[in-house]
Amino acid sequence: MPIVDDALIGRIFREESGRSVATLIRVFGDIDLAEDSVQEAFTLALRRWPVDGLPPNPGGWITTTARHRAIDHLRREARGRELLGQVDEGTEETSAEEAGPVLDDRLRLIFTCCHPALSTEAQVALTLRLLGGLTTDEVARAFLVAESTMAKRIVRAKHKIKAARIPYRVPSDAELPERLRSVLAVLYLTYNAGTGGPSGNSLRQEAIRLTRAIAILMPDEAEVAGLLALLLLTESRWAARFATDGSLVLLRDQDRAAWDPMMIEEGRAIVRACLRRNRPGPYQIQAAINAVHAGAASLDATDWNQILALYDELVALSPTPVVALNRAIAVGEVEGPAAALALLGDFDVDLDGYHPFHSARADLLRRVGRSRDAARAYARAAALAMSDAERAFLAGRLAELETGPSAQPAARND
Repeated sequence: MPIVDDALIGRIFREESGRSVATLIRVFGDIDLAEDSVQEAFTLALRRWPVDGLPPNPGGWITTTARHRAIDHLRREARGRELLGQVDEGTEETSAEEAGPVLDDRLRLIFTCCHPALSTEAQVALTLRLLGGLTTDEVARAFLVAESTMAKRIVRAKHKIKAARIPYRVPSDAELPERLRSVLAVLYLTYNAGTGGPSGNSLRQEAIRLTRAIAILMPDEAEVAGLLALLLLTESRWAARFATDGSLVLLRDQDRAAWDPMMIEEGRAIVRACLRRNRPGPYQIQAAINAVHAGAASLDATDWNQILALYDELVALSPTPVVALNRAIAVGEVEGPAAALALLGDFDVDLDGYHPFHSARADLLRRVGRSRDAARAYARAAALAMSDAERAFLAGRLAELETGPSAQPAARND
């Protein structure tokens, strides 16, 4: 039997809270009530579980306890008693119109969070808060803003959902394509929010699960398939990205035997199906790039010419500074570090607050022998890094320069 301590309860809460909140929003139709009740259940679990032991179904315990807490709140107010009567009448059944094409509380919640009436930042923040179980402070750090700023943003978004009476449902078939782009973007960002270290597993798995659900819901949408392939291929390498002490392991040094072959095969099969459709989109091309990495026996055996060609396609479809940065890194593998450095100078202002830009630039500078400039770039990257593992890695690179520079290939951990 596992030791029931705060760390274990916190992990269970992170993994289960999204499901519980989504269920309670369906039952009571009130985001704040659902959130507060699930938080109260978590507080109660911190008191009871270390004494009573872990319940057989921790997620079910949290949902049931939170539902009872919500009912208690409603009984104490007149409007709540009226709502409670509606809940008692309609809890067991959900109409086809409300449910949409599929019955899944979390899927309904993400379409609610990603309603076009909300800004993209609000969509992502709400998804991370409600489905991902992140605290307001954790969401704020993901956006590089103050906690108070993020708290106000989340409150405004929830108020807008309530004031605009945004329905808690999966859109109808006719509405789905219009809503798809923002949902896919939020799922991608949700997955990325779980890549800051070994503890983000629940966020990554939830993003994959929801993307798979939407792929079943919309089998003819190539970009949904592309995003699913991208997430699977990225996740297939996760176990090799960190050493046992939690330190970062670069792609060059990863044990490829530790990559998940079933995820790789599924992801590559989806990429092949996308190629046959011949309707390329940004997620599909990113998945194809990852498929090339996944199919290489070693970093040196990677087909960088093919990756560069794919980045050329991606830049044409999505000409963002981040895509241009990744293309420049591929240029560095094909044409050398000097060619890549020349490209980085075109968008150094746009990416000044983006730590992978400074990290990539530092490695390229080191490869061309500009150690002093590389040290400054490593220091800047470390100051901007979001995770302890990344900061420790960059500090180690900086220390290597200070003790004696070595011209090693650019660090890649894509």
